[in-house]
Amino acid sequence: MTPPGPTRHVAFLRAINLGAQRKFPKTAVADAVRAAGFEEVEVHLNTGNVGFLAAGERLDLERRLEEAFLAAAGFEVPTVVMTAAEMRDVVEHAAEFSAPGDDVGHHVSFLKAEPTAEAVAALQAAARDDERAVVRGRAAHLLLGADYHRAKLTNALVERHLGIATARRITVVREVARRWC
Repeated sequence: MTPPGPTRHVAFLRAINLGAQRKFPKTAVADAVRAAGFEEVEVHLNTGNVGFLAAGERLDLERRLEEAFLAAAGFEVPTVVMTAAEMRDVVEHAAEFSAPGDDVGHHVSFLKAEPTAEAVAALQAAARDDERAVVRGRAAHLLLGADYHRAKLTNALVERHLGIATARRITVVREVARRWC
C-alpha cells in the first residue's frame, strides 16, 4: 500500500516575536519549515502562522517543526499543527458565534492536545459571567465581548486548564483558512 502523499497543514507557533529575547522573523520561520523537509511553505504575518504541505502524523510534524525552530531560533517554540480539514471545521464552528465584521472579542486558542471534559468544565467555570469558552476538539473559542482587553478568560487561563495553546483573533483564523484550506 502506498503511503498518502503530502497534505495541507497549518502550524501556529506560540510566543514568538514577543520582546527582545524571542525574535523569530517570518523569513527565518519559513526557512526552518523548509529545512524540516516541508513544501509550499507560506507565512502569514509575523506572529507564527505557517501553511505547508507535508505527509505524516500530526505529532511527528509538530516534533519536526519544534526541533527545526529550536535549531534556527535558539529557543523552544511550542507549535500546534492543524490539518486543513480541522481549520475548515474551526471556521465553520466560529460562524455559530460571530460573523465576519461582527467578531470583536472572538479569539481561538489552538490546543496541542484534545482536553478532557473535566478540564473544559474547569476552564468554563473560571471565566467571568460575560465571557464564554466553547471547546470543540483542539480549538477553544474564547468569546470575550467588546471589552476583551480586560478579559479574565485569556490564553494563559486556557493553558492552565487545557495545556499548551496559542491564541489568534478570529479574523486571522479566517484569513489563514481562506489562504491555505
